[in-house]
Amino acid sequence: MSKRVLTTESGAPVADNRNSASAGIGGPLLLQDQHLLEKLARFNRERIPVGAPPTPLRQWGRVMHARGSGAYGYFEVTDDATGFTCADFLASVGERTEAFVRFSTVADSPGGADAVRDPRGFAVKFYTAEGNDDLVGNNTPVFFVKDPIKFPDFIHSQKRDPFTGRREPHNVRDFWAHAPEATHQVTWLMADRGIPASYRHMNGYGSRTYQWTNAEGEAFFVEYHFKTNQGVRSLSSEQAAKPAGKDPNSHQTDLLQAIERGVNPSWTLYVQITPAAEAADNRFNPFGLTKVWPHRDHPLQRVGRLVLDLNQDNVFTEVEQATFSPNNFVPGIGPSPDKMLQGRLFAYADAHRYRLGVNHTPLAVNAPKATTAQNHGRDGLMAADAQGRHAKNYEPNSYDGPVETGRPLSAPLAVTGHTGTHEAPLHTKDDDFFQAGELYRLMSAEERQRLVANIAGGLSQVTRDDMIEKNLAHFHAADPEYGRRVAETVRALRED
Repeated sequence: MSKRVLTTESGAPVADNRNSASAGIGGPLLLQDQHLLEKLARFNRERIPVGAPPTPLRQWGRVMHARGSGAYGYFEVTDDATGFTCADFLASVGERTEAFVRFSTVADSPGGADAVRDPRGFAVKFYTAEGNDDLVGNNTPVFFVKDPIKFPDFIHSQKRDPFTGRREPHNVRDFWAHAPEATHQVTWLMADRGIPASYRHMNGYGSRTYQWTNAEGEAFFVEYHFKTNQGVRSLSSEQAAKPAGKDPNSHQTDLLQAIERGVNPSWTLYVQITPAAEAADNRFNPFGLTKVWPHRDHPLQRVGRLVLDLNQDNVFTEVEQATFSPNNFVPGIGPSPDKMLQGRLFAYADAHRYRLGVNHTPLAVNAPKATTAQNHGRDGLMAADAQGRHAKNYEPNSYDGPVETGRPLSAPLAVTGHTGTHEAPLHTKDDDFFQAGELYRLMSAEERQRLVANIAGGLSQVTRDDMIEKNLAHFHAADPEYGRRVAETVRALRED
């Protein structure tokens, strides 16, 4: 019996559903990749909004990061970064820039609990003098997949099953069984930091790799680390059950009350830097979201501190209508060839245009503060700005309209080779299991025990032996002891 063929919406066969099309091996992704754009755009529209069109006043639900909290504050530069970037808001020690931060769970619905085992979104909007710079990350430095074409598939496996209406252990572990690159993130998620005690007590990471460019035009690739100044605190599965049932809004309550008391949470921003010319020589692919950059190769360098000191006035107006997009850059900051970043340059903005409409950018929480947006966007749903009685909506024009600067925001990315789908280039230490094993071996005996119990608890609910064995093979490959202990615990739980 021949297998069914995977196709696009138009019925054309899909040749490669694991790798997005890029400009050569390791180059930026291409707009011509119809399969990638179709998957991402459709995924963004899979939740029917409350008050569907044509009702103008509607609440559009996020398909991801639906349950969130936020606060305003500022970012203050504490260390000189001008050798690496010409970004104006990072140019002077002591310079303060207004900021807004949104924290969130990833997979759950707006009605879910805060204290659950799930990655956390960590999104920062810097209201700089040259426009908004958005940094969209998580509380983990790695992720489950390394190519955006697999993101909709991954989330489908984690969301509620279309038949049972609940999250199915079979679906979750089936995807992980076929995604060996997820082993590193699974180890993070199932370990002690998988359930933060609060948003204040977790780190934030840019996760994806970005590019910085200095005044001389030299390019660097950078990883962001926001280290909590409150100390990392997490909950065990047993500890989390109480706040999840008693106060599902536990993280929201904690953040709100802390700021109201004047106990303003803060994070120190560190970066890891590698010159663009040296990126190919890194032991690990610097653009692979399933890998971290070892600190001994790229030490942390302090840049500044992020402080939250003001709560929102209205959760819906500000927190829920806040939009973040990793393609909101300012001069001196730009994209890298990181495939997950490249896919999200399109996906985030596309999701906002669907969820809130094309005129979400002038909303107060999203609008730039120190400058005024000057472009020729017009009309659309909820258009409120007439843009002047005689203003022209094209460029160039003869009526003193805004003009281009000719100054690129960041250095160009070099590309070679042919367009098409390519496996990511392998570096000397690149495999799907090495760093997961390193993480396991860093843990104490107690941490390992809790990790094994968390993994085995879900895996033991899977009824297909072949699916269990595929998952166990990943943990064995990461570390023989890791795999053996998970296997023994799964076997014991299934025999009970």
